[in-house]
Amino acid sequence: MKEHELKSSAPSERLVTARGVVYPWHCDHMGHMNVMWYTGKFDEATWHLLSHMGFTPSYLRNEKRALVAVHQETEYKRELLAGDLILIRSWVLEVREKVVRFHHEMINVETQEVAATTTLTGVQLNSETRKTCQFPPDILERVRGLIARVDI
Repeated sequence: MKEHELKSSAPSERLVTARGVVYPWHCDHMGHMNVMWYTGKFDEATWHLLSHMGFTPSYLRNEKRALVAVHQETEYKRELLAGDLILIRSWVLEVREKVVRFHHEMINVETQEVAATTTLTGVQLNSETRKTCQFPPDILERVRGLIARVDI
């Protein structure tokens, strides 16, 4: 079995894709985590989610593929301060032949409040030609199995 052919999780599962802490250098002059760090932490969660879908680093390298973001919407709901512990949960919203749309929510571990959310749309490219290409059938099926039935 290839690495990207692993069994998928239950469809309604929200995957934990990142854990972290807000460090003082993540904070701006107003004392809360700056937007660039939210984006960076969501990016780390994205790579874990993509790997869970089957888009592992070795798949991307060996198959000459790339996943690129074409749209992103972020909502900031609660401030995060230095020392706050965070958890990011992620799930797939939809998948088509070349396109996947997924969602992340950043949780303040102590308060259990959602601090921020982001929804991304990505497409697969041939990394040599830079043209879009279809997901392989096994990955497409795996991603379909990860589509969560949750309200956002």
